[in-house]
Amino acid sequence: MKFKQLPALALALLLPFAAIAEEMLAPPSQAPSRPKNLVIMIGDGMGPAYTTAYRYFKDNPDTEEVEQTVFDRLLVGMASTYPARVSGYVTDSAAAATALATGNKSYNGAISVDLQKKPLESIMQKAQKRGLSTGVAVTCQVNHATPAAFLAHNESRKNYDQIAATYINSNADVILGGGQKYFTASMRAAFSDKGYQVLDDFSLLKDVTQPKVLGLFADVQLPWAVDEPEAHRLSTMTRKALKLLSQNTQGFVLMVEGSQIDWAGHANDITAAMGEMDEFAHALEAVEQFVRNHPDTLMVVTADHNTGGLSIGRDGKYAWEPAVIKAVKASPDTLAKNALASDNWQQPLGDALGFALSDEQTSHFEQARMQGKKVLAQAIKHEIDLRSNTGWTTAGHTGMDVQVFASGPGAELFIGNQDNTDIANKLISLLPKTAKK
Repeated sequence: MKFKQLPALALALLLPFAAIAEEMLAPPSQAPSRPKNLVIMIGDGMGPAYTTAYRYFKDNPDTEEVEQTVFDRLLVGMASTYPARVSGYVTDSAAAATALATGNKSYNGAISVDLQKKPLESIMQKAQKRGLSTGVAVTCQVNHATPAAFLAHNESRKNYDQIAATYINSNADVILGGGQKYFTASMRAAFSDKGYQVLDDFSLLKDVTQPKVLGLFADVQLPWAVDEPEAHRLSTMTRKALKLLSQNTQGFVLMVEGSQIDWAGHANDITAAMGEMDEFAHALEAVEQFVRNHPDTLMVVTADHNTGGLSIGRDGKYAWEPAVIKAVKASPDTLAKNALASDNWQQPLGDALGFALSDEQTSHFEQARMQGKKVLAQAIKHEIDLRSNTGWTTAGHTGMDVQVFASGPGAELFIGNQDNTDIANKLISLLPKTAKK
């Protein structure tokens, strides 16, 4: 009902409440119109089905309502992900990261280079020119496609050694993740000579009090989160990066990636996927709290693309059973490895899966076991999918739009539908115009 249709007395009574509501919805007076700090978070491969599945995975079945997650709380829009025309409609991580880092479309495989393979300036490079600190924290190797697009330029994401070799000139203040195998002793020494603390032991990260730091905490990628439920590696790296970068009073740009959501999607592994989603959610909550305490900080969260074609339900059955997934005590990769290491594998495997193995299941797993770890892990994943009613359409990427989440000054810019290049260009527009003296 419109106000002009109300009697004069009713209108007089309503107006004070309207003013109060408007005041409550307005941003806090202490929050600036432009952010000083930017946090870009990427759930690699995290299409909308992942955040929906995670909501049901975290739901308390003893309550009538389905509780919200941090993703529901921060949702503001959607984004298209297609690469440059030459690569069609389905992007890979490199082209998507190039779009998110530079605001430009390029071909699949490109690491912040254009169609002529010429370097494209990233938001990190623009930020450094303006006196801001920069950093990345990821669960894959630090020279993988997404972090590489923010810190390097290369015609192919597959040139891991070349990309790693250029990081010494990236001038990033914080580089945290995996990838020890790509950084030789001489490369690490060069970082040390340049003033970096070089770590390969995750437990030492807590003692770091000053940037600059290069933390390489695994040979390649970090362990599956579901295999280390108490480790909280990504959220720990995120908090440390925020603490270190915020020492720069001029501001910072941080990119955080939940890298292995994508890897779980490629493997069609719902157990690992929900573990990675849970840890990425912990990282989001860490940044969300930082934004509350530092109202000059903007966080923007999205996915680079969707992986696996995850479906919540399959085979015409109107059901999804997250309790089955919750009951699994380790990743299928780890369960398969453990089963191969012991002749008496049946009972431990059933205990780890959360159900007693039938004779038929035991026979099926035995046949898979004889063919090695990969086949056995695949059989375990298939059984979990059947019992939870989880579906997949591909082991690759799909071309669907992804969600966008935001909080802090400037968050309203990301409301509605946009392209992934728009996300980058909006973030770049929020950087200071010149370096502060």
